Amino acid sequence: MISVEGILLVVGGYLVGSIPTGVILARLFSATDIRREGSGNIGATNVYRVLGAKLGVITLVGDVVKGVVPVILTRFFMGDEVWIASVAFATFLGHLYPLFLRFRGGKGVATALGIFMVIAPLVTAGAVIVFIVVVMRWKYVSLGSLAASASMPLFLGVGGYAMVYGGLSMMIGGLIFYRHGDNIKRLWEGKEKKLSRVRNPDNR
Repeated sequence: MISVEGILLVVGGYLVGSIPTGVILARLFSATDIRREGSGNIGATNVYRVLGAKLGVITLVGDVVKGVVPVILTRFFMGDEVWIASVAFATFLGHLYPLFLRFRGGKGVATALGIFMVIAPLVTAGAVIVFIVVVMRWKYVSLGSLAASASMPLFLGVGGYAMVYGGLSMMIGGLIFYRHGDNIKRLWEGKEKKLSRVRNPDNR
């Protein structure tokens, strides 16, 4: 059922998702435009590699919170699974295609993490374990992200969650794979960079 409140939450979710955490932090604490350094991605991995662990972790937390807040608000005000999934997807799209960066955003893994932490915390914990195991074994953050994304629909199905959440996880997972297209190609060719610290310019 169409709801003005629901539509406002969808729009609000998109705008929250559009907040470019990594870009903002890089500009506040260094002279760096993170979009022009490293891989050019605005997410936590590139911030970590270019600006160090501290800003990388803060970027990760900020991007996760972007996913958490709109979903919690929608659950509180609407409580309907379809609206929750709709706001969650709008928030995710905001990170991928942010209004504030001319629709050139990140890959969405951290924001997806925040979304599913609210919707299915135990399932999300399982996906995080998959991520950690893969990254510890092969040292590729991209591979860990892809493995965790692929595992979510399966875990949600086994956990008996509503089909709308399974559909949400498949759409988000599909877009994460799409946004990792270059990473997948480099993984296949053996050219993907392993998790490492590249440099840490002087912070101001």
